[in-house]
Amino acid sequence: MKKALALCLSLFVCATMMAQKNVATTPSNRVLSAEKKAVIDNLLKNMVYVEGNTFVMGATSEQGNDAWFYEKPAHKVTLSSYYIGKYPVTQEEWEAVMGSNPAKFKGDKYPVEQVSWDDCQEFVRKLSQLTGKQFRLPTEAEWEFAARGGSKSKGYKYAGGNDMEEVGWFQDNSDSQTHPVGQKKANELGIYDMSGNVWEWCQDRYEDFDRDADTYTHLDPQGPTVGFDRVERGGGWASIARRCRVSSRGDGIPSNRFNAIGLRIAYSK
Repeated sequence: MKKALALCLSLFVCATMMAQKNVATTPSNRVLSAEKKAVIDNLLKNMVYVEGNTFVMGATSEQGNDAWFYEKPAHKVTLSSYYIGKYPVTQEEWEAVMGSNPAKFKGDKYPVEQVSWDDCQEFVRKLSQLTGKQFRLPTEAEWEFAARGGSKSKGYKYAGGNDMEEVGWFQDNSDSQTHPVGQKKANELGIYDMSGNVWEWCQDRYEDFDRDADTYTHLDPQGPTVGFDRVERGGGWASIARRCRVSSRGDGIPSNRFNAIGLRIAYSK
């Protein structure tokens, strides 16, 4: 009887210790260094409020002959208010959350790249646990509305102006690499690097716009419910200017990693 009680007590102690160990190592309870906590706190401060409104998405008139068929037809979208990152996620931010830095072009303030859509889902999950906010990737519509300057839009071709040299890093000025975020001109909302530097994953699955999309207003669209590829937006350091326009669209396999693709984060109001 005593041996049985001792065995039960031993098993209970082991189970308790394992449970405590598991709790201690979950991301939401991970003890961050002061330096990493400061990095995450700064990321939170750099979220820009985007007031919801209705806008025309896709191949609007200022895009001219540069627009491809898969940006058409231009169509009305109504969005609720949300927050989006002032900058692409940097390497120091990624490392503070994930504990590693996969980027090819190293630098704390450089955008993280060589991250897949799947990797980004893990990043926003862990960031949400650490901060208590429900972070996610922006939808394609949210991304374009923010790039256009939201309700303050002046109708530019690129995010922040009509001269790509002024607003972003692309094929003609990048010296074949990324650059620290925030060095070029901001757009109307004070958001940087939405044209060039790195492409940015969006939450949506990719598909061509419905040919009848212009016949009704789309409310907080989330993209198609079936499909495989995910949306990429904004162009990157290796892109021609045409690829960096606010309505230009790209797509990629969600497991793919490339040194010109990163992310920008968002959360709902």
